[in-house]
Amino acid sequence: MITSTLARFIALSLGSRFAAACVLLLALVYPAYAADPILPDPQLTPGAVLTTDLSKICQPGYTKTVRHTSGALKREVYAEYNIKPDSGRYEVDHLIPLEIGGADVKENLWPESYGTKPWNAAVKDKLENYLHVEACAGHIPIEQAQKEIAEDWIVAYRKYLGEL
Repeated sequence: MITSTLARFIALSLGSRFAAACVLLLALVYPAYAADPILPDPQLTPGAVLTTDLSKICQPGYTKTVRHTSGALKREVYAEYNIKPDSGRYEVDHLIPLEIGGADVKENLWPESYGTKPWNAAVKDKLENYLHVEACAGHIPIEQAQKEIAEDWIVAYRKYLGEL
């Protein structure tokens, strides 16, 4: 990450207190360089459920009927996380996915990185698809899938799909 490299350079050149002040200033002035959120902030994104009704969730095309996230709402989410919305490095994602009954509201949205390794938006998408299939097949209770992905999607990924 750029801030840690810069911090080491400044610390070696000018001292650790000055380095800490510079890194803090850099994070405030250039929010796109702040640490990528691999997990959402639970104060900002606790998760929200729209439904647990499998007869709705498991219907083909269900998510199209409930996905209505506006550009204004996405910009609001980026602002709360102090991330530039035009960076191209994130998607505004649903913590509890629509495909397992998550709600399309601010409390369920967060900027998820495409580029963090190994955990990123593409990896979470695999878990979302798995949970949808398994819940609709009756192998995982929908409430359990919603709860586990909201608590820590990486722990849920490891539980159901193993290590990367």
